Amino acid sequence: MANIGGTTQRDTEVRLPRATRVRNKQPADQQITAEQILRESKELQEVDFKAPKQKISSPAELAEYRLRKRKEFEDLVRRVRWNQGVWVKYAQWEESQKDYRRARSVWERALDVSYASVTLWLKYAEMEMRARFINHARNVWDRAVTLLPRIDQLWYKYIHMEEMLNNVPGARQTFERWMQWEPDHHGWAAYIKMELRYNEVDRARNIYERYVQCIPSVKAWVRYAKFEMKNGQVGLARRCYERAVGEMGEDAQTEELFIKFAEFEEKCKEPERARAIYKYALDHIPKAQAQDVYKKFVAFEKQHGDREGIEDVIVGERRFQYEAEVSKNPLNYDSWFDYIRLEEAAGDHEKVREVYERAIANTPPAPEKRYWQRYIYLWINYALFEELEAQDMDRTREVYRACLKLIPHKAFTFAKIWILAAQFEVRQLRMVEARKILGMSLGMCPKDRTYKAYIEIERQLGNIERVRTLYEKYLEWSPANCTAWCKFAEFEQQYLGEIDRARAIYELAIAQPILDMPEVLWKSYIDFEISEGNRENTRKLYERLLQRTRHVKVWLSYASFEATPASMLGEEQDAETSEAEQRQAAAEQEGPAAAADREAHARSVYERAFRSLRDNQPDAKEEAVMLLEAWRAFEADTFSTEQRQAAVEAVERKMPKRLKRKRKVQTDDGLDAGMEEYYDYVFPEEAGAAPNLKLLEAAQAWKRRKQMEATEDGIS
Repeated sequence: MANIGGTTQRDTEVRLPRATRVRNKQPADQQITAEQILRESKELQEVDFKAPKQKISSPAELAEYRLRKRKEFEDLVRRVRWNQGVWVKYAQWEESQKDYRRARSVWERALDVSYASVTLWLKYAEMEMRARFINHARNVWDRAVTLLPRIDQLWYKYIHMEEMLNNVPGARQTFERWMQWEPDHHGWAAYIKMELRYNEVDRARNIYERYVQCIPSVKAWVRYAKFEMKNGQVGLARRCYERAVGEMGEDAQTEELFIKFAEFEEKCKEPERARAIYKYALDHIPKAQAQDVYKKFVAFEKQHGDREGIEDVIVGERRFQYEAEVSKNPLNYDSWFDYIRLEEAAGDHEKVREVYERAIANTPPAPEKRYWQRYIYLWINYALFEELEAQDMDRTREVYRACLKLIPHKAFTFAKIWILAAQFEVRQLRMVEARKILGMSLGMCPKDRTYKAYIEIERQLGNIERVRTLYEKYLEWSPANCTAWCKFAEFEQQYLGEIDRARAIYELAIAQPILDMPEVLWKSYIDFEISEGNRENTRKLYERLLQRTRHVKVWLSYASFEATPASMLGEEQDAETSEAEQRQAAAEQEGPAAAADREAHARSVYERAFRSLRDNQPDAKEEAVMLLEAWRAFEADTFSTEQRQAAVEAVERKMPKRLKRKRKVQTDDGLDAGMEEYYDYVFPEEAGAAPNLKLLEAAQAWKRRKQMEATEDGIS
């Protein structure tokens, strides 16, 4: 189908050239580089067309030429009035025609368009200077610096022209006009250099005074000091540095000023002054900004210092490292500890206090005890330092008070702080204050350690009633604490000899419904009765304990108690003689009748224990074996030799047989994990329930016999 204009779709579609297939992919015999291609293209280029030179031979032709050029320039400036290049070419062409009036007019018209263009002012003034129109040039420079006073280049050119004309007063007057605008360092330096070129030292010094007042910076003061040093005025140069430190205040706390000051003193052969300056700088400049000062100080001390000075520098280096660490992470209390140890070794108490105050100011981020456990030792070390090193007791007391006030006692507390504060007051013989501190601790946040420390202080002071009252409060607060009950009873028994009170305390303790360590309490009670030599009460205690628990260790302890002679109860064993020898000597001392009665009681306990374990805990086979082994050892050490063998054999008949068996092992998920071997015990009364046991024993005996026969045959 035809479209508009009689064209078809085939005629209008874009056809791309058919991609030709490269049949011969071998490299050509003659290779052509890119450089050769570029050179050939350059050679084939045609020579640029150059307009022919026109020679003017008559005034009429010159006037016609000027008219044509001016018309072209005027058309250009009408068309692109904002283009400064057109104006510059126009004015320079007029200058080339020696028509300075017209050139000046073009420059003025250009400045009307863009008076802020520095280039226009510079070229305008340079034209006037080339034509030696000095007053016109001075007028241009004057207008330029009036309109653009912040352009330093205009001032430099203006002053340079005046100097070239040897008009020094005019140049100085121009500088004064410029200084009213308070230029930067370069402007003041140019003014000073001009005065020094004409040997006007006093004028230069006055300019420096105005300079440092206008721009009170380290750079200005250092330049002033170098100027005085160059002129041989050492005192005035030192005065410049001193005035800089005093007048600039905090702005002078920069390493550049102190380094220059110290280097000045070093050049003047004043090492002590330089050392004092370095130390002052390190003490007052922030550590993170004093790296160069420290490096210079190290080099200075290596050159001029003695051993002590070098050691101080090393301490300063470590101090700088610690400052960097604590600045990076203020909550890294280990870095603070290292920093404090460094300052304590240096021996400057004021610096130590400063570091401590900075360290304790970094409180942990959350009221959780795990965040405070390292932090609290900062306070402890601070207080110990004030007490032991500085020996300032009032400050020590304030440290403890501030620490106790800071800790969030409702969330957690630290008993050690309360205890240390109270012990400090005790050392100061202020018992009332110590009791107030401990009483406040028990009222706000009672802890076991606080009670124990308070009780120990009162016990050492001999306040018996206070100790008893504290133990009562302690047990009211924690009635399940077996250790507290034991300590209370031991206090009554050992320190006061109140046996009945101690026994009553033990009775109250074992009557408590909940105890944290009842075995400790019962053992302490039993040891108490044994130490008093009351065998009958001890036996009753064991019977009461067996009503609550029938653990094998209780039975063994009971049997050991019954088997031990009365003279050995509650006494320590002599290291030189064995227990069997001591037991035999005690048995001979008490007589055969008492020994037989004691052995009968012990044997009865063993029999009861074995029956109890087998009847009530049939699966506790290892405990039963343990009991039988102890029973057999007891029978082997009996005093009556006639019955010893029979008694031992009777116990051995009760001993079980040890068998190795296998059982399935399952994981936590209930899957089978294979088989494992274990040892099982079969007691004589269980032999009837295992009919294959004898058959198994016969098989094992046959196997052993065969192995022995094979061994004998191999030997023969």
